[in-house]
Amino acid sequence: MNGLTLGSVYAVVALGYTMVYGIIQLINFAHGEVVMIGAMVAYTVLTLFAGTAVPPVLQVIVATLAAIPVCMLIGYALERVAYRPLRRAPRLAPLITAIGLSIILQHLAMLIWSRNPLPYPQVVPTVSYAITSGASPATITNVQIVIILMSAAMMAGLLLLVYRTKLGVAMRAVSQNQAVAGLMGININTVISLTFVIGAGLGAMAGVMVGSYYGVAHYQMGFLLGLKAFSAAVLGGIGNLAGAMLGGLLLGVIEAMGAGYVGDLTNLCQLSSWSDALAQRCHAEPYLPLFGSNYQDVFAFMVLIAVLIFRPSGLLGERVSDRA
Repeated sequence: MNGLTLGSVYAVVALGYTMVYGIIQLINFAHGEVVMIGAMVAYTVLTLFAGTAVPPVLQVIVATLAAIPVCMLIGYALERVAYRPLRRAPRLAPLITAIGLSIILQHLAMLIWSRNPLPYPQVVPTVSYAITSGASPATITNVQIVIILMSAAMMAGLLLLVYRTKLGVAMRAVSQNQAVAGLMGININTVISLTFVIGAGLGAMAGVMVGSYYGVAHYQMGFLLGLKAFSAAVLGGIGNLAGAMLGGLLLGVIEAMGAGYVGDLTNLCQLSSWSDALAQRCHAEPYLPLFGSNYQDVFAFMVLIAVLIFRPSGLLGERVSDRA
């Protein structure tokens, strides 16, 4: 359940990466910071409701609706001011610009919300539900259920937008060939801007979900989340919407399973027969893991390295052959 919850969030954030890359072949490394700003804006709105009689669910809805337009505006500004002038520049220029924008947004958030971790208001009480019975039943909380269902709804809505609307047809046309799409009457700049705006809106909702799930917000929270979501997009096939969803879910499950079992798999006491000193120590302390659950972030990047080595196009990505 933890893996599916994390994977759902990774998938939603990865969609922002893969949409932009699919349209203009740009890795928007500032997307993680857009997610962070969404969480921070929602945090500010939720603190304003503190002590009021507004129903908790309505508080969360209002906070989310406040975060979405702010992030959309930031997404549009990033594309219009920073990326559009570099659209025909060498690939390295927009990549460095994206990293610079990420740092700028982090420090702006630090100036506004301080450098300290902020306790996210838990306005909705957490309720656990047992899935299995027994001595140690598997449980899922109401927050996890909402995150999984909302993520599924957003992913389904995005697929409908891309494959069942005129905007989606325009986005796919621009992705295939910008010049020909322009000749067909499509406003390329508008389509690209809307792609950034839609991705930023999804990122805002992901930021609210992350803050509600972990109960904390920080100005650097988007950096690692963005890297993991990028790894998920690469795992599934960067530029492929279904691949981003699959990659996010797989990465979340792999990370959660790795964190849950890495301690047992690397328990040094299993090798106690190799050393008398180790046997004596394990007699007093039978659980001596070489790696603990704090190494869970390693699994995401191990998966990224493995995919880049064995299948650079991703699980659902198309293999592109070099042609003279």
